[in-house]
Amino acid sequence: MLVLVINSGSSSLKYQVRDVAAGSVLTEGLIEKIGMGNGGDGDGEIEGPRDHAEALEQVDAAIHQELGDLELAAVGHRVVHGGERFAEPVLIDNEITRAIERLNPLAPLHNPANVLGIRAITKKWPDMPQVAVFDTAFHRTLPEHAWRYAVPDELYTNHGIRRYGFHGTSHEYVTRRAAALLDLRVEEFDGVIAHLGNGASVTAIRGGHSVDTSMGFTPLEGLVMGTRSGDLDPSILVFLGRAGWTPEDIDTMLNRESGLKGLAGNNDMRSVVEASEAGDAKAATALGVTSYRLAKYIGGYHVAVGGAKALVFTAGIGENSHQFRALVAEKLGALGIELDAGLNAERSKEPRVISTPQSAIPVLVVPTDEERAIAEATAAVVGSGPAR
Repeated sequence: MLVLVINSGSSSLKYQVRDVAAGSVLTEGLIEKIGMGNGGDGDGEIEGPRDHAEALEQVDAAIHQELGDLELAAVGHRVVHGGERFAEPVLIDNEITRAIERLNPLAPLHNPANVLGIRAITKKWPDMPQVAVFDTAFHRTLPEHAWRYAVPDELYTNHGIRRYGFHGTSHEYVTRRAAALLDLRVEEFDGVIAHLGNGASVTAIRGGHSVDTSMGFTPLEGLVMGTRSGDLDPSILVFLGRAGWTPEDIDTMLNRESGLKGLAGNNDMRSVVEASEAGDAKAATALGVTSYRLAKYIGGYHVAVGGAKALVFTAGIGENSHQFRALVAEKLGALGIELDAGLNAERSKEPRVISTPQSAIPVLVVPTDEERAIAEATAAVVGSGPAR
């Protein structure tokens, strides 16, 4: 079964065609500057495709150029927010599309773009089976004491304000890979998974299920990230509002100007590490704050799962920055965690153990593959459905 995996942004469309049975990528690409003018703000001469439908025509042409007459069996969409309704991947129809749209207020930067991708596919290939795979779905197993905020109940009942969690597709995929590496059934896996990229989250896994996670109502809560602040005293926002900051000012500052960028002036972990090693004090502070925040979460989630059987690093930073992994591990001595410096420094695309035999629990690096997870979920939902 060939599955087209779509990740739609407001001005971009990332795609990948996968042979699910073989587990291989046949072709992939990224269409950018959708609907953007030469000023980058939607005005002026159009640089890229005019809309997602036109972008999809480019995708179709690229696929045919690479794969000839091979036929797609289905399309899998990454959808960021599934709210409380969606706890698993679903076959898309008009009602499901409208349901995703109704969740737009919970993810205004993501869900509207996801819907644009869905509607573009529907228009071009109306008979093509489409499946929505939700970032939030894996975290629907959070117990109420983990997802509740201590605010008046009406905020939850009237506005849906609760902790949802994100990066669920990655966390679920890595959970399965980590359990296999440790020769455990998924149901036996209790661990802590750190998905570390420009966006970052850490999840407590108990019995193969998510029981707590660092992101909350939005992806802003939790860890220090590339441009996001993570946890913050809410009174700071009240203070800034009284000082004349608009909601838009605050949103931009917290989501686009904070995190590593706010502390070190750069949101690229590689650059921050290099600057710190060269003696840059701000970069060193940024790494200290970021690694400390993560170590605190890991310690707390060790308790949440009743004693972790493994600590797992994944995603761009988690998989590739041995320096950052070492900084975090240094702060976890109380848990008996000890990295093997040589194993930690090795570069590999394979799942592996990087801790010493004396470490109280194994520390793993497990590469994530969200597109593969989406393709497999899509294939499972549609089975051997009709082909294009």
